[in-house]
Amino acid sequence: MKDQIKFISKLIHTDNQQNASVWLLTALRIFIGWHFLFEGISKLFNHNWSSSPYLMQSKWLFSGFFHWLISNNNSLQIVDFLNIWGLIIIGLCLFIGFFTRVASTSGALLLLLYYVANPPFIYSLAPSEGHFYIINYNLIEAAALIVFASFHKDYLWSIQRLIAYYHSKLKEKKFPQEDNHEMLESYNDSRRELIKNLAVLPVLGVAFWGMAKKRGWISFEEKNLAAKTDGISGASMMVTKGRKISELKGKVPAGKIKNVVLSRIMAGGNLISGFAHSRDLIYVSSWLKTYFTDEKVIETLWLCEACGINTAVLRCDENTIRILDKYWKRGGKIQWLAQTYPKGSDITNVKAAIDNGAIGAFVMGNIADQIVYNKKIEDLIKPIEFIQSQGLIAGTAAHSIKVPMACVEHGIKVDFFMKTFHDNLYWSATTIDPEDSELPKQGKDHNQANDNIWCMSAPIVADFFKENTTPWIAYKVLAAGAIKPEDGFRHAFESGADFACVGMFDFQVIDNANIAYDILNSNLKRERKWYG
Repeated sequence: MKDQIKFISKLIHTDNQQNASVWLLTALRIFIGWHFLFEGISKLFNHNWSSSPYLMQSKWLFSGFFHWLISNNNSLQIVDFLNIWGLIIIGLCLFIGFFTRVASTSGALLLLLYYVANPPFIYSLAPSEGHFYIINYNLIEAAALIVFASFHKDYLWSIQRLIAYYHSKLKEKKFPQEDNHEMLESYNDSRRELIKNLAVLPVLGVAFWGMAKKRGWISFEEKNLAAKTDGISGASMMVTKGRKISELKGKVPAGKIKNVVLSRIMAGGNLISGFAHSRDLIYVSSWLKTYFTDEKVIETLWLCEACGINTAVLRCDENTIRILDKYWKRGGKIQWLAQTYPKGSDITNVKAAIDNGAIGAFVMGNIADQIVYNKKIEDLIKPIEFIQSQGLIAGTAAHSIKVPMACVEHGIKVDFFMKTFHDNLYWSATTIDPEDSELPKQGKDHNQANDNIWCMSAPIVADFFKENTTPWIAYKVLAAGAIKPEDGFRHAFESGADFACVGMFDFQVIDNANIAYDILNSNLKRERKWYG
């Protein structure tokens, strides 16, 4: 008799332990479901949210695939849609307990994708709530969901279990106990089953009421939340008020110089290198170097690539080479058109650009200006011919129109000219000498102007290129931020430029791409043929 009592007590103790574990695991499932649900709803009502910043940071497995997804606006919209509604549906199913095993499996796969896109052991600008080198919250939640997926579908309290219970009751009515040999529960058992499985619904109602108030359906906090808050799961990221990649109207059109396809808008490199042309603001260059960390440069290049800007004009130095090497190893495809610095007969810098992956190179504008001014034309011919002998496109930049004129005069066959081009209708522009449009009013050299003007003779430049068939890359078209992109781009392309090189912050890239797309697809008042 004592043995029987001990056995029954053991069964009751085991049953109590099992009930406690069921309650705890049910609570854990509800918490994870709420996290998914909140993430999905936060993104749904934050119209500035996009997965592109998160995917852009991918540097590990399948990074090329993630980058490809954001390079196409249609695929990005599909990814955003699936991400938002996947989070909402998975979260709701986990929260109320419906198709729990399917939701757990789907949720685990989604979290593992987040993990693979930005694992904690690889540096990323994407925000994270916390990580422990290899383990982060995405991996922990994924592991918990895998455990839930291994349970029998009716193991935890849930709406699905309640439906199954009432389905069995209906079956019992049709087929009495003596026919189907199923045990009929008492009224009290039935009531307890109902209470346990419906316990989650009041919690769900309270949670949604709280979210509604927080979201602004009940208060005026909606705008504030949309502007400042974005729940952070794997694919969450705070975004600026600037454009998102889904607002891209179309990729920037491209042209060709010889056999090299180049986007009509190219990314300039001065900002990345800390050369701001910031008038009298002496702190700006230091600020730029602080802002443009390696990762910020790489993020900006990814964004350019997603917008169809396939070429960056960057100076040839160790810093550029190091960053581009990291970028290309992660699957980046931006082409490097190198600004080089030959010194007389020394073309070491030119060789460095060629050896490190440049698709073309040119002589820096200030250097070319001085070569022509000092009448040492051989110092211009040598680097250009060497670049061409290595199979790259070659050219020269210039602030002064006398440089491309000298090339024509001496028969230098460049593949392209880079020439500064902008108007001087902004307040900070240096006054031009009325007797010589190539000179500042006070100074005997083109480069003696203040650091606020780079093209003093726009009409002369436009006239020169009307008669010249060499592809023209216009640069400084915005006068270092003094001219609006809408005006600067149109002025350059209508005046005959085939390409435009523009320095851009990451938050300006999409707007500039859209402006270029609109202008290049409009009826330009352009007299010169396209030569690129």
